[in-house]
Amino acid sequence: MVQQDYYRILGVDQRAEAKKIKEAYRELAFKHHPDRNEKNPDSADMMKSVNEAYAVLSNAEKRRAYDAMRSRFGDDAYGQFKNTYTEQDIFNGSDIHQIFEEMARSFGLRGVDAIFSDFYGSGYKRFVFKQHGLHGSGFIYRGGFGSRRRKAVASGTSPGLGRFARYLLQKVTGLRLPQMGQDIRDTIHLKPDFARSGGPYPYLHLRRSKKLVVSIPAGTKDGQQIRLSQMGAAGENGGPNGDLYLKVKFKKPLLEKAKDFIVSAFSR
Repeated sequence: MVQQDYYRILGVDQRAEAKKIKEAYRELAFKHHPDRNEKNPDSADMMKSVNEAYAVLSNAEKRRAYDAMRSRFGDDAYGQFKNTYTEQDIFNGSDIHQIFEEMARSFGLRGVDAIFSDFYGSGYKRFVFKQHGLHGSGFIYRGGFGSRRRKAVASGTSPGLGRFARYLLQKVTGLRLPQMGQDIRDTIHLKPDFARSGGPYPYLHLRRSKKLVVSIPAGTKDGQQIRLSQMGAAGENGGPNGDLYLKVKFKKPLLEKAKDFIVSAFSR
């Protein structure tokens, strides 16, 4: 059985530039648009797959993470990526809505609100606000593409607006907007030999009072960060949890520590 692969879904090479990826997505989005495939029930599923693939590959950070998983896990990279990134992570910041609106204006097709309402049902709601010198737009949805159900997420607002902007959004939309939990950062100390080979590492998550087994990638470097999705602080109003970032520090041998101590003492 052939596994899912974001590059194969869009029909582009792994080395494809951002412009080529967007062109491929536009072509496939138009081809599988529900308004042009009313007699083909499979087109909706294909449209969802194309949207997800574009949301990942059009974002430099998410694409790097996916490429790293392809190098390490091969055909299992898609499953690994889906276990690491929620749909909130995948679609946050995507310009899919803008591309759908461009198609609607150019070809007389239904716009993003109608299409995404079909995809998400009553859980989808779009908002636009402009008040007290602040403005923004975005969407809130419950559930996700495919069979996996997710909690509500809000995106599309200008970054850095803070609590006051969220208060205005709640007043305008009448909704209690979900808010992502804060990220948590910690440091783990590894032996250089273990970091080079990689493997399971037991970690005590003090904030959650639970033990985790962290998979340390082979070739981990001193100062590198390992991200554990949704293992940070809890979200509010149905929003996703924050992430846990573990910074790697190499343990120094005892003789090296003693040398550092002596140098420090005599340099005072």
